[in-house]
Amino acid sequence: MDILRKNALWLLRINLAAVFLYHGITKLPAAAGMASMMKVPLIIIYILALAEILAGVFIIAGGVKKEWALLSRISGATIAVIMIGAIKAHWGQWVFMATKSHPMGGIEFQVTLCLTGLYFLLKSDS
Repeated sequence: MDILRKNALWLLRINLAAVFLYHGITKLPAAAGMASMMKVPLIIIYILALAEILAGVFIIAGGVKKEWALLSRISGATIAVIMIGAIKAHWGQWVFMATKSHPMGGIEFQVTLCLTGLYFLLKSDS
């Protein structure tokens, strides 16, 4: 049981990495449509996808060796910035469910991810 307690932070790392790897990878084939829908240049979607993928990789790598802990902080900062943008896009609705006024859903999930990213940015030994 002690080994589980000592490694519990990995549950958070794996969860966060899975979300960002998934969202980053799935943006690549849908980039043109997303850019059009969001009314941003295509390069922005590619940069966002790359940032999400790297954030997922770095959050895992930052936990592998103590010397790589800075990667966790970089990932945490990247995640927080991405999620602040997502919160702005979904602002006005707390609940994650899509509605007529907010077809992309609300900010519940985005706030959770943002705060988790901030945890890794601020925690000195993560």
